[in-house]
Amino acid sequence: MKLDRIAEKLSLRNITPELGEKGNAEIVSGHASDLLSDVLAHAPSGGVLVTIQAHMNVIAVSLHAGLSAVIFSSGRVPEEDVRRKAVEEGIPLYVSEEPTFDVVGRLYSLGLRGSHA
Repeated sequence: MKLDRIAEKLSLRNITPELGEKGNAEIVSGHASDLLSDVLAHAPSGGVLVTIQAHMNVIAVSLHAGLSAVIFSSGRVPEEDVRRKAVEEGIPLYVSEEPTFDVVGRLYSLGLRGSHA
């Protein structure tokens, strides 16, 4: 499913609108974790990360893991420097007011699956 369609279905707030073209990315898998070492070890390349962590290391880890986007759950919003770094690196960021459990459940109902690495 296209990233922009996921954002629409989940009523996600896009906080990196400068990366409009990245909304065409095809997303078929995802990962939910607040432990960044777990993200590095298990997140699927090209997938989406759901997390409450909203600091600069999330951008570095997402880049290294080859993620296509990050969804901050529970209304967490990163500082402006984190947002700017994500734009610079081409990683779309979204915010959901829903808790991680609910966001992941909705992603699953849209057909996204986790990695089995």
